[in-house]
Amino acid sequence: MKRRDFILFFGGAAAWPLPLFWPFAARAQTPPERGQPGQAGEVGQVSTVNGSATVTRSNAAAVPLQVGDPIFKNDALATGPAATLGVTFDDETTFSLSPNTRIVVSEYVYQRDGNANVAVFGVLVGTAAFVASQVAKTGDMKITTPFATLGIRGTTGVVDVPQGGGEEPRIKLYADSDGHVGQIEVFSAQGGRLGVLTQGASAFALRAGPGGRYEAVPFRISASEAARDRGVLRRLFASHTVGRRMTIQRMRLRGRNRGRGGPGHQPFNRYPRGGQPRMPHPNGRQRR
Repeated sequence: MKRRDFILFFGGAAAWPLPLFWPFAARAQTPPERGQPGQAGEVGQVSTVNGSATVTRSNAAAVPLQVGDPIFKNDALATGPAATLGVTFDDETTFSLSPNTRIVVSEYVYQRDGNANVAVFGVLVGTAAFVASQVAKTGDMKITTPFATLGIRGTTGVVDVPQGGGEEPRIKLYADSDGHVGQIEVFSAQGGRLGVLTQGASAFALRAGPGGRYEAVPFRISASEAARDRGVLRRLFASHTVGRRMTIQRMRLRGRNRGRGGPGHQPFNRYPRGGQPRMPHPNGRQRR
């Protein structure tokens, strides 16, 4: 090959579109590792886990959870007899599950500065503590139980749903770590408002009334139960601190990924005139 032809060949190759070299570029890419942020549909992440905790998706078998694992809408989360689990969502809302607890992420939509944020978490059985964050402040956050639905207005709380009929379900309102106290509204399965908690360390017991309808009955938290709840809240706030850092990092990386090729991203056109590469001029100048 003559020297002039050699220069033309490689000059044209340098301007060829990327798809011609795609097999080589693909080899350099690696699939996301476990717990990598930015997976499609991810709404949260495991912040802490101790013992055996699992997630069930669709009709698949339960899978063990580890710190950093992504959480998705419709996930069913469960802890074993001696296990605890902390999960932090995109808006920094955190749940801490005590042993033998099951919850489901029924609905979750969150956009920063959005006005249609919504989250619905179902506590099926066990003890679940929570710190509500941006969804409860900018949208609608609810916690459902087999007996009542709770409207969460930016606060910390503990929900006890005992297995079997030995004890009454309980809803407890506590102060956030900074001392702020929000409120929890309690609604019946039929949508009627049963009551509202507005003071720290206040509680309702859900008691079956006439016709099988449940009533929210105020009760005073005993010293032994308050001591147990203090341990639950310490674990919750620790999970929230860790999860919040993880969420900030995850959201930053998600924003970078969107900037590189997420929804609505317009790829850079290196050939603005008609999308075709400019052929090199024999004297080294670009043809126009």
